[in-house]
Amino acid sequence: MRAPDPNRPTVLWTCAAAVAMFGFGFALVPLYDVLCDVMGIGRDTITAPVDRSGGEIDAARTVRVQFVATNDGTMPWEFRPERFELRVHPGASNGTRFHVRNPAPRTMTAQAIPSVSPAEAAPYFHKTECFCFGQQTLGSGESLDMPLQFIVDAALPEKISTITLSYTLFDVTARVAAR
Repeated sequence: MRAPDPNRPTVLWTCAAAVAMFGFGFALVPLYDVLCDVMGIGRDTITAPVDRSGGEIDAARTVRVQFVATNDGTMPWEFRPERFELRVHPGASNGTRFHVRNPAPRTMTAQAIPSVSPAEAAPYFHKTECFCFGQQTLGSGESLDMPLQFIVDAALPEKISTITLSYTLFDVTARVAAR
């Protein structure tokens, strides 16, 4: 009869930890989706245009929509909103533009990632046309005015009177070139 292997519990715990880490890796995607939903930055609000036309306009109510444009630390482009604030009626279609210019000595590609705050307002802020739905490529010294069309849903809770739409511009030149 053989004596029990003293390493067996360690091997079993190590295997169990490896399986648990592997399972956690698969759970990260749903956890990310839940986090994005809670914060109002879910994939659907970032990439999918939404058609909300034909809804009722609440002309008795005005909501301030503020626009913020920032660059990732490695992005040298000039990036700014045409207007820093609009006052809109929920249900109405609205539009503005963001201006970019590439001062770098090379062609670059950028991707804008939006964020809506307060997070509770995100499901009520619908972008129908947005430069954030695609990537922008500019040669050295080129500039572009990029359109944004949006609707603040008339069902926006009354307690929300100001919405801030913030974009961060990222350099994705290397990622695009690798495709």
